[in-house]
Amino acid sequence: MTTTFDDALAFDGEAFDALAPLTAPEARAAAPAATPGAAGGGHVLRRIRESVVAAHASALGAQEALQRLRIARIAVATPEAVPPQRRRVFLATAQRTDSHGLAVLSTSMDRLAPRELPAPATTEGAFKPLARTAATRLGHAELEKLREGDMAGVFGAAYDQRGDNPQVRLLSTTQGLVTDVLGVDRGAGRWNRGALRARCVLPGAPSDPVAAVLEAVAQAAQVFALQAGLHLCFADAAFEFGPAEVELTEALPDAPAELSIEVSDVDMIPRPWLTAEAELTVSGVVAARVHGLRLEVRERPGVPVGPETGGVVPRFLGRRNAQGEPALLGEFHMIHSSRGDLAIILGPEFAHYAGRRATRMPSGGLRLCDRLMTVEGTRHQLQAGRAVSEYDSPADCWYYLESANASMPNVIYMETSLQSALLLGYYLGATLTDPQEDYSLRNLDGTATVLREVDLRDCTIQQRSELLSTSVLSGAVLQSFSYELSVDGEPFYRGESLFGFFSEQALANQTGLDGGGYVPTWLERQLVTPPVRTIEVGARGPHGPARNTGHLHLLDHVQVVDDGGDYGRGYLRAVRPVREDDWFFRRHFHLDPVMPGSLGVEAVIQAMQEWLVDSGLAADLPEPEFVLPAGVPMTWRYRGQILATDKEMTLEVHLKDVRADHERVTVIGDASVWKPGMRIYHLENVAVELRGARS
Repeated sequence: MTTTFDDALAFDGEAFDALAPLTAPEARAAAPAATPGAAGGGHVLRRIRESVVAAHASALGAQEALQRLRIARIAVATPEAVPPQRRRVFLATAQRTDSHGLAVLSTSMDRLAPRELPAPATTEGAFKPLARTAATRLGHAELEKLREGDMAGVFGAAYDQRGDNPQVRLLSTTQGLVTDVLGVDRGAGRWNRGALRARCVLPGAPSDPVAAVLEAVAQAAQVFALQAGLHLCFADAAFEFGPAEVELTEALPDAPAELSIEVSDVDMIPRPWLTAEAELTVSGVVAARVHGLRLEVRERPGVPVGPETGGVVPRFLGRRNAQGEPALLGEFHMIHSSRGDLAIILGPEFAHYAGRRATRMPSGGLRLCDRLMTVEGTRHQLQAGRAVSEYDSPADCWYYLESANASMPNVIYMETSLQSALLLGYYLGATLTDPQEDYSLRNLDGTATVLREVDLRDCTIQQRSELLSTSVLSGAVLQSFSYELSVDGEPFYRGESLFGFFSEQALANQTGLDGGGYVPTWLERQLVTPPVRTIEVGARGPHGPARNTGHLHLLDHVQVVDDGGDYGRGYLRAVRPVREDDWFFRRHFHLDPVMPGSLGVEAVIQAMQEWLVDSGLAADLPEPEFVLPAGVPMTWRYRGQILATDKEMTLEVHLKDVRADHERVTVIGDASVWKPGMRIYHLENVAVELRGARS
């Protein structure tokens, strides 16, 4: 084997670590004397190698002396510091103390445990905070108020719990301290669920660096949770923490640090909670990371969180509206009604529905009722009842971002009003007429009218619902309701609707609108096919009225027969493919996926919107935008549903009236919707409107 020059100079031993614990140097045997007369390349290489080894030994001695000098300057004994570029991992848990403080327990780990992180939230799937505030930067004074439990003094009146929740506050720490919150952004971060940046201080060479890091991160997570209002649904709760992984990558210096946390997930089931990933940096260098910190808001032992038997609420549960009025039930209960424990919102009689297909509210961005303020009525007495409910509609809600409408789209008008009305009947016990049956909820028909044009951004919608009648049949319970929606005491939408709670067998026997027969579309019935042109929805330029996007983009093409249809004013037809992974099947309903009928109506409206733009009738309107026309009662009748296994949905519209003046253009039509082989929706007086921009 040939020895190379690099081989001869190779160093044997571990790389030098300036902060590694000191050990006594090993005794070194004296190098043998050079053999006289040695000659050749091997002799030269050995002499070079001996010189390098001697130089390295000298460097070791110098570094050892430097280490001893540094240690001598330390006044107190400290645990082993973290060597540069040497990662150490700990499993740590923060615990709340009786004195409103934090204590941290930790144990070392060999490596980070594998974890599966959630997918980023979509606009429709974003968590909706329980309160809103303009306070996104907090200084020392504001943080001190949070430590005193004065959330309203920092975030505003919507956070005022009138003395409730005395244990909820920013917990004090002994090592890691957040000094300033530089910004809170609820939609930021890798998961689109929120992020927070803060400054913090850690003691120089902390006695427990893991505790120092976790304390700072736990404080930042508490600030985010408080600003999101996670505690506002309870009257007597406290923060609890789950285990987190703490990764130390650098020594913690005695210098200000910047902390950033990203919320990876947030929910209200089974109790309000969030998980976060965090990073602590000093002068741009990452010194520590925290993975999977879990913060939970949990009621204190013995405190009720929902109704008792009969739907009776024995004491105030904690939720107030923005005016400080106590609610019967809040967002925590509504979210449980969509995919959680029905006993929490309705009482113990509903506990047996766990894991079963049952009547539920929609979930995610389609859950459009926030609070049940009052109920007049008694469980099992189903002939009459009244309720007042509320829904907050923040300006950054997904449907404002994705709708072509200048304000709230029709699908949300329908969903929020129908959900709040049916909640009354369900609360009074409609399905308890046969508690062992697994009922599915379906809307059957209704009529609703927009009373006045109103921008609902950042408004709280109050709804008054009344149960008009109940009919108990074999395999079904039918209930009719009236409802009126108001903002600031002024009504803007009014309607009546009929719901059915159906057994699985009753649902299986549905025959559509035509007695089980197939009635083809108007276009298919023509003996001579008329000229058909197609509007390409995506081809419309950026100028002109807004387009529906994202979750509300329902149509790609609209077929038009000019002067066609039942009224000779124009005919529209569109086909929408149905996929099993369409977003609305996950939301409507849990364990019972169907397309909301209101989205079928919305697809009809979108076809009419595209025709109105294409017609040129609104070409002279300045900056036209879509609104819901006032004073046009729309009637719907549903006798079937679009399932995830259906391949497509077909709709047609018969235009019957066009009204135009110098300020707006309104078009009205009748429509039908088909699933494969069956007509299932009929709509009358569907109206869309373009109006010019207001001065």
